[in-house]
Amino acid sequence: MGMLISMPELSTQLVSTWLKDYADVINENTNYLTDLDRQIGDADHGSNMSRGMAAVAALDPTTFPDAPALLKKAGMTLVSTVGGASGPLYGTFFLRLGTSLPAAGQLDAATLAAAMKAGLDGIVARGKASLGDKTLVDCLSSAVDAAQKAANEGKSFAEALAAASKGADEGRDATVDMIARRGRASYLGERSKGHLDPGAASMAMLIDSAARTLA
Repeated sequence: MGMLISMPELSTQLVSTWLKDYADVINENTNYLTDLDRQIGDADHGSNMSRGMAAVAALDPTTFPDAPALLKKAGMTLVSTVGGASGPLYGTFFLRLGTSLPAAGQLDAATLAAAMKAGLDGIVARGKASLGDKTLVDCLSSAVDAAQKAANEGKSFAEALAAASKGADEGRDATVDMIARRGRASYLGERSKGHLDPGAASMAMLIDSAARTLA
């Protein structure tokens, strides 16, 4: 007889816990993200993300009929409150998650991987970035690959999230040796090499937060 693995139920409270945790992480790392952005961008990634996530964290989960509705509202909130490219990109990610995830039922590894892939596809469509362009796509793509691999191997939801977090960290770190081809950092050309992409850093924080709170 195989081991019975408990899977979490998707709920507005669970999603709210994740969003508030991520808001706390961003708040704690605002200066760090801003410093990363100062090296290759316009030094506002930390402050922009902090402002946007504070607005998301203020959303009352009891006012939404289901978790996907809360995720969609989080996405729209980020689009309207975060300046630069981050708002539309992160907003699109949450909007796609809200569209892909079921309104009720248990979460498994395959559902997670599919939702993350939908979020990645949305970001790519919105920002036109490709793998290797030194953006948050490099981080998220690595996380999606890891989640899909875990799902294909029959791993649990929690195991897939842990794998995605590890993949996100690897994708984030890989941006250091890349030359930026998108955004303001691309203006630096070769000089962008040797610096961690701030968007990849904040995306890795998002996946890590999910692994800690949703599992």
